[in-house]
Amino acid sequence: MTQTTDTTDTTDTTDTAPLEHLAERGMWRRTLGVPLRDGVVLAADLYSHAARPEPRPVILERTPYGRRQIRGSDQNRHDEPLPTPEETSAYFVRAGYHVVRQDCRGRGDSQGTFVKYLGEGPDGADTIEWIAAQPWCDGRVAMMGVSYSAHAQTAAAAESPGPLAAMFMDSGGFASAYEAGMRMGGAFELKQVTWAFRHGEESPEAARDPLVRKAFEGTDLRDWFTVLPWRPGVSPLRQVGPYEDYLLDQWRNDSFGAYWRQPAIYGRGHYDRFPDVPTLHMSSWYDPYVRSTIENFTAMGRLKDSPAYLVMGPWTHGHRCVTYAGDVDFGPAATLSDNLDASYLSFRRHWFDAVLRHDGDPESIPRVRYFLMGGGDGRRDEAGRMRHGGQWRTDTRWPPSGARETAFYCHASGELSERPPTGRRAWVEYDFDPADPVPTLGGQVTSGEPVMVGGAFDQVPDARFYGAREPYLPLNARPDVISLVTPPLAEPLVVAGPVTARLFISSTAVDTDFTVKLVDVHPPNDDYPHGFAMNLTEGIFRCRFHKSFERPEPLMPGEIYEIEIAAPDTANRFEAGHRLRVDISSSDFPRFDVNSGTGDPEAVTRRKVIATNRVHMDAEHPSAVLLWTQPGQADDSA
Repeated sequence: MTQTTDTTDTTDTTDTAPLEHLAERGMWRRTLGVPLRDGVVLAADLYSHAARPEPRPVILERTPYGRRQIRGSDQNRHDEPLPTPEETSAYFVRAGYHVVRQDCRGRGDSQGTFVKYLGEGPDGADTIEWIAAQPWCDGRVAMMGVSYSAHAQTAAAAESPGPLAAMFMDSGGFASAYEAGMRMGGAFELKQVTWAFRHGEESPEAARDPLVRKAFEGTDLRDWFTVLPWRPGVSPLRQVGPYEDYLLDQWRNDSFGAYWRQPAIYGRGHYDRFPDVPTLHMSSWYDPYVRSTIENFTAMGRLKDSPAYLVMGPWTHGHRCVTYAGDVDFGPAATLSDNLDASYLSFRRHWFDAVLRHDGDPESIPRVRYFLMGGGDGRRDEAGRMRHGGQWRTDTRWPPSGARETAFYCHASGELSERPPTGRRAWVEYDFDPADPVPTLGGQVTSGEPVMVGGAFDQVPDARFYGAREPYLPLNARPDVISLVTPPLAEPLVVAGPVTARLFISSTAVDTDFTVKLVDVHPPNDDYPHGFAMNLTEGIFRCRFHKSFERPEPLMPGEIYEIEIAAPDTANRFEAGHRLRVDISSSDFPRFDVNSGTGDPEAVTRRKVIATNRVHMDAEHPSAVLLWTQPGQADDSA
């Protein structure tokens, strides 16, 4: 692909680049052109304290969203409007840093063709080396950013750039995109589809051509979700070929192979090349990057001498300054601002000061800070959300100290219990129709609008959710959902850590999916007379990968297989009187693409087969969900 976008040719030295005095901010901005190894020039802004700045550490943020655009995930405080990039940069300039904000290749004012994720490693590494060689840099380049800007950090780190000095990764940074962020358990995350559409609509290609813009404006993406999968030239992205190309390339690479081992999306395979620098890993329990964030933190702590830090909040993607996710509120303690620090800006500055300038003791910063959801009264607040509550905790490790893995066994009676089954030949089976998938109700979703939203919701569909139909009965009333539940808890139970289902399954189809969802069932009250079934985390597994993700192999109809479904970690306090519930089914749409049952890759098949799926629950086949648990305590915040 050779398509390029125009940019000002400013590849000369800083002294000759366009300069603006932002007097109201007390700083200067230069527009730079950063040359890359292949001749492409990327547009960037340097924010500094003077027209001729002295050498300082530089904080770099690389973005596909427009280096001068305001973003919701930049929220600084819960009680303030969104800051502009100039306001954010001025804060760090006053604190003694220079800031560089750069448009990724093919986005904003940068040259080149945009291919999501895959070029960010070399482009980032070249940018870091170029910045470090400038007279206004003291040789140290730190990186920060949310979501894509966090992915760009791990991509650059995999290229081992020498001047990289620290990384603050918020809600992103791929450990393995095949397992979190692009695919999970072999299934494709359809947020990639909604993201491609929205940003194709905002692409330089669309900006240049009014007919392309008009085509996007006349398209309802929800309609296109009724005719998945898409084909080349038969999709709502057909007007912006590069976006359609990269999306279909992601979708069609269903097995784990060379595509998924590329450094930009597979940090796990390249951790040895990451510079040994301080890293902070932040995410939230309703974010798609929980598993990546925790794996990156764990790996850096194990493999590097420099400190690694973990922060996990109760929010959806990047919404650290609100108290709620979906229809659930976690109380005033939930925000980062006024709880972990005065603001998101000061939180980042204090961390950079400690690890870069030794202004503060890095060892005094807790290695792990996580929000334990739960403890609220379960009533409806003034905004109409259920009060679930929660508190911040600190620790030195993850899973937390004192947690132990506990098996909760599935019983054909519908009971979920620490007591394993003792009977012979027990199972629950259902017919799974790919034409009637179980609708997604919240969860670890981002960039899903207008088709899906993330967060915590009562697992009863309504008109807000794609695919939901009247009479809007609870999801676990569907015949294709197996719902297993404990008796009401006699005392509180804390679950904090990974969630893994080990199921013994069989099917009449050569391929099918199994899903698992962990739910906190609140007892009835006057506001919720039917109770409130709050989703915590969910996972999926595509069964043709039962031997390996590298080499798919069909199921033998009727044969029993043991599969493992890894759901992202969570941290929740189940109060006395609550029930712990696990829902098992075979679809979660539109979060994931739907298994056709044919054994063919979902990105190309046009057929669907109804599968009779069975989960075995007997002494020989003890299906179970493994949770990391701690005894509940009245108040053990730290």
